Amino acid sequence: MSEELIVRYCSPTLAGIKTGSLFSCSYSDISEMRDGIRYFNRLLGKKGLRVLPLYSRNNRALIYVYRPSMLITDLRDIGAMCILRERGYVGSTPVSFIARLKRRIADNGDFPHEIGLFLGYPVEDVHGFIENKAEGCKCVGCWKVYGDMEMAQKPFKKYKKCTEVYCLQYARGRSVEKLTVSV
Repeated sequence: MSEELIVRYCSPTLAGIKTGSLFSCSYSDISEMRDGIRYFNRLLGKKGLRVLPLYSRNNRALIYVYRPSMLITDLRDIGAMCILRERGYVGSTPVSFIARLKRRIADNGDFPHEIGLFLGYPVEDVHGFIENKAEGCKCVGCWKVYGDMEMAQKPFKKYKKCTEVYCLQYARGRSVEKLTVSV
């Protein structure tokens, strides 16, 4: 797992404008991947981020980078709670919800539809995705939009611009630690 991957796929989360991000990476052995996770947690934890593998298999890992403080707020939403409860999420902490998410990914071998709640997607769009079986959305950007298209365009543009700026800054030598905002 490299700084470059984290910057490329997690810039809005590093900037503190998005709850969480996901990316996939390869590793040569499991201890290498775990060492990378520990390294990035030490480096970015003091700025309010957590890094963890949601799933690993065949020398590939699905990495979740998130801001616990933002996730707590997102998952307290009544609509989010309903979606999660319907899918067997119990408890009241992000840790318990993430543990359930990891089990659902491992059991299904695929992304459970509620994963959008862990990434900061609007509840109405996650609900629409689930109800419509990923069909009939109004538009597609960082996620499929079933609710307010105009409101969704704002974060799409913001996330794209953030990623462009962060990738450029990283290419110019700025480290992932320097790019990460404390929130």
